[in-house]
Amino acid sequence: MSSAVSSGAGGLLPDRHRQGDFFLCDIFDAIPKDDLASMEHPLFSLSTRPDRRILSYAHNAVQITVTPSVKGLATIHDKDILIFCISQLMAALNAGRQVSRTLYLKAHDLLIATNRETSGDAYRRLREAFERLAGTRITTNIVTGAQETTTGFGLIESWEIVRKTPRNAKGGGRMVSVSVTLSDWLYRAVLSKSVLTLSRDYFRLRKPLERRIYELARKHCGRQEGWTVSVETLLKKSGSASPRRVFRRMLRDMIAADHLPDYAMEELDGDLIRFTPKGRMIEAPVTPPRLSEAARERAREMMPGWDVYALEADWRAIWARSGAPRLRSPDAAFLGWVKKRAGQGDATH
Repeated sequence: MSSAVSSGAGGLLPDRHRQGDFFLCDIFDAIPKDDLASMEHPLFSLSTRPDRRILSYAHNAVQITVTPSVKGLATIHDKDILIFCISQLMAALNAGRQVSRTLYLKAHDLLIATNRETSGDAYRRLREAFERLAGTRITTNIVTGAQETTTGFGLIESWEIVRKTPRNAKGGGRMVSVSVTLSDWLYRAVLSKSVLTLSRDYFRLRKPLERRIYELARKHCGRQEGWTVSVETLLKKSGSASPRRVFRRMLRDMIAADHLPDYAMEELDGDLIRFTPKGRMIEAPVTPPRLSEAARERAREMMPGWDVYALEADWRAIWARSGAPRLRSPDAAFLGWVKKRAGQGDATH
């Protein structure tokens, strides 16, 4: 008998399925979830054509370089695959199930969950999306799960068509199920629960910029009274390649169309945009606690490498969910939360 077999308990090989070698995506109607890092920072192309630019982005202490493959950069619509995977994993974690970086999913379920057609052409586009996700390489110092990634990685590590229907006379075929292995960076974000819930109507947004602006509003405004940002900063955070005057016009078109789920947009004097949660998201207007720059600097010292404004947004979201209590010292409350989070050694909150 080989040593590989005899070394297991009772002379058997370990049950690799129970060890979490893969996760089966079988949760119906999982709530859409997105990871905080890619909501905060522009990792995806907003172009509807093959985009082969090398993108460089720097904001506060975060630096990102996104390099495309010959297929082009992964797009904001390709991200639907990651949102589906994150949603399935988070639903499983919340149910106490074991999860894995490698997921098996039915292509049809993914298409339905992300509000896509199930035509043969839709399956072809899905395959192209997998190729772009695997080929796009990212180098960044963004922290996920209290680890700072400084090496290059793909948005997904690998993918494989597991089964296809028999080919017809024209040589066509349909993807039935696939396996996807997420990058360790993204998987750490899931395990540390560094995610936010999205509206299901996100998948109804057709324009790439609308999806990106919704992500930013959801990340920075959450369920608080509102978020005001300059057009210049919004342009930078969105990752749009448009000139500022064109970008401003697109924002005005979005304001007129009012398609964003959950949030209303308005243009303010000073080249500012204001995002306000629609009535059903907050029960009454509240003034979010204000932090001093000294408190932010202390937070940077306590959690070096982290985006302090992202930490502030997370803390404010928790404050709002807890009933928006009145704080004697917002600085002390924030720094106490940062200290606790740093001491946990992960990004749970």
